Amino acid sequence: MNRWLLVAAVVVTLALPPLLPERHLGTFVLLGLAATVTAGVSMLMGYAGQVSLGQASFYAIGGYAAGLLTVHGVPTLAGLLAAPVVAAVAAVLLGAPLLRLRGHHLAFATLAMQLILLSLLGRGDWAGGAIGLQGIPTLPVGGDLGYAYLSWAVLAVVLVISRNIVASRAGRGLRAAATSEIAAAAGGVAIGRYRLTVFALSAAFAGLAGGVYAFYLGYLSPGSFPVLLSIEFVVMAVVGGLGTIAGPVVGATVIVLLVQALNTLGTQPGMPGYAPSVLSYAVYALLLVVTVLYLPRGIVPAVTDRLVKERRP
Repeated sequence: MNRWLLVAAVVVTLALPPLLPERHLGTFVLLGLAATVTAGVSMLMGYAGQVSLGQASFYAIGGYAAGLLTVHGVPTLAGLLAAPVVAAVAAVLLGAPLLRLRGHHLAFATLAMQLILLSLLGRGDWAGGAIGLQGIPTLPVGGDLGYAYLSWAVLAVVLVISRNIVASRAGRGLRAAATSEIAAAAGGVAIGRYRLTVFALSAAFAGLAGGVYAFYLGYLSPGSFPVLLSIEFVVMAVVGGLGTIAGPVVGATVIVLLVQALNTLGTQPGMPGYAPSVLSYAVYALLLVVTVLYLPRGIVPAVTDRLVKERRP
């Protein structure tokens, strides 16, 4: 059953982009990139038991790394490959002290990390300052249609990596640590090293997505990575289902399409100028409340449990 669902998902993903109007291809690209970042958030929260409210920081680091390198003459492919590496290195340097914190202390620390980064980008002439980094070249992928396939190919690679890690010895150790750190440590699990590795890996996912994002838009500014974006990634992970492979895709699809619909509604004639942002905040709040009350484990685990119950005699 799962294999047939996977085949159907692949077929739909490959067949859909040519059928979409040009104005919707951008949404398809951004959806794939959002799901890629959310896959890292889901792994970090679902398996390592750590809450990050600053994942958009690594999205920005990957984007700016790719953009700055290519603006200064580095080939675009090399810039794209460097994006996840730079983001992962930044995560190791920042995560070594930050991951000593737990719970809401870690969440606030990662939030502060993003605020500091946005301030540095906004004041740094080397990054374009508040005006932004301009003149980023595009990847030779054939326009918006090529970027649509590229963003979802990146997502597919990230999901395969996530699945292999979850099924590995390290993945079992992370699940044990998320349940009970004392028991996991007594069983020989190197909790600190595993968590730092997952933190770096989730940052690499975000950095890779940020690299594609930079080449797709050709322009970056601090305003492209607001704090709300990090919260959006967390909401996507929670709604889809933490610690699941399909959860990030489902959560990102629900949030992106719903927010897109509400933005369209908010820009209708007669609506106030603040309507799109207010509606977006309302969606995040409402979805979190509904998910916590009725689907505490997320959409994917709820659907999976329902299918298992129906197959039982």
